[in-house]
Formats: sequence, C-alpha cells, structure tokens
Amino acid sequence: MSVYIQNFMKFRPLLSELIARDVKIKYRRSVLGVLWTLLNPLFMMIILSVVFSNLFRFDIENFPLYILSGQLIFNFFSESTSSAMSSIINNAPLIKKVYVPKYLFVISRISSSFINLMASFTALLLVMIATRAELHYTVLLVPIPLLLLVIISLGVGLILAAATVKFRDIMHLYSVFTTALLYLTPVIYPMSILPAWLHKIVVINPLTNILMMFRDVMINNRVFSLESLVIALIEAILFMILGLYFFYKKQDTFILNL
Repeated sequence: MSVYIQNFMKFRPLLSELIARDVKIKYRRSVLGVLWTLLNPLFMMIILSVVFSNLFRFDIENFPLYILSGQLIFNFFSESTSSAMSSIINNAPLIKKVYVPKYLFVISRISSSFINLMASFTALLLVMIATRAELHYTVLLVPIPLLLLVIISLGVGLILAAATVKFRDIMHLYSVFTTALLYLTPVIYPMSILPAWLHKIVVINPLTNILMMFRDVMINNRVFSLESLVIALIEAILFMILGLYFFYKKQDTFILNL
C-alpha cells in the first residue's frame, strides 16, 4: 500500500496539471467561462420549475430548491462518469509515450467535475438566499453526502474507463443509461407520488439515498438517519472496490486497444 501512496505522491503535480487542463479545455473560447457552471443549473431550474409546477403541481415547499438540489447531485454523477469514461482513450498519445499511472486520468476527470459541482453548489446557496430559505446547522454535514457521491462516481468512472478502452460502444449506450437513470432518481418528482412497485426500484438506486441525504441537510433542515449513512457508505465502498479491482485487472491491456 505504501508503494501505491508513494507513486501517487510522485505524480501529484501531473494530476494538478491534468485537472487544470480539463477545466481549461471545457471552457476554452467561452465568453463567460466557468460562470456557465453557475448559470446552467439556474436556467434549468427556472425552466423545470415553471413547467412542472404548472403541469403537475407537486405539493413541495420551495420547488425550485427541490429541483436545483436534485440537478446538482445527478448532473455531477452524469458529467463525471461520462467524462471519466473517455479519459483513457483521449490520453492515448501520452500513455503510449511515457509511463503514467493510468488511474490519474480518471481521477482528473472526476476532480474537474467536482469543481463544477462546487460552482453549482454556490448557485444553490444563492437561490436559498434569494428565496429566503432557512440555513440551519445541518448544512455543516453536507460534505458527507457529497464525499460519498464522489467516491461512487470514481468507482463507476474506473469501471467505465477500463471497459470503454475495448468496447467503444459503451460511450453511445451510456447516454441512454443516464437518461433512464434520471427518471429513476427523484430529481423532479417527490417519492410520494410513486406506485409501490416503482418506489422499490427507485429506492434501490444509490443516487436516491445520496440525494435524500443531501436534501435533508440542505433544504429540510434535519440530520439524515444513521441507516441512510450506513447504506450510502457501504454502497460507496463497494463501488470503489469494484472500480479499483476492474481497472487494475484491465490496465495492462489498455495499450493493446488504444
């Protein structure tokens, strides 16, 4: 284990450069730059709030906050895992030339998406201030669900990155998967409207538990249950172990398929 830690510390400056590069590439030739990370969720919140509050009239207090919090969690997972999926393929020229720990490319994509997540979180705080929503001490617990979300996303990202090197079709299929996952995550709708059979399916989704924990501490002003924390922790550890194992088993064959 100490060897892996030393190796990571040795290449940490490279990781910082990769993260900076990913952020610069995303907003290259953009007039507003990183500000779009703040504006995008706000625009989507406005559109979805107007549409769904009039069409479905969900009985949810401060519906804009409900939607924005759901977007924040789901968009990070979707963006981070989608970008991690192509991280090895896009860095093939570098991988072919010199030795670099290949997991760094996945971590850099997750990290750059986390920067966007922080910008979206700022947007959420601004909306809470604008709508005069109460901020309680429970907000101090918000790093817990966010950290668990990052761990799950990293685990999934490692699996996708390793699998996509050989099976490029995954890049096209994953967009279909994330669309389906969006509807199986309570981003827009409340859990109370779901029929019993669908409720069971949505609850199984790991993002559902993370999202409910996040909403509890941010907008519901209550501490999430110990059961929710334990379940999320177990899921995060399982995804991370699976991701590391799968990536480690496949990384030596990357060069043959790049």
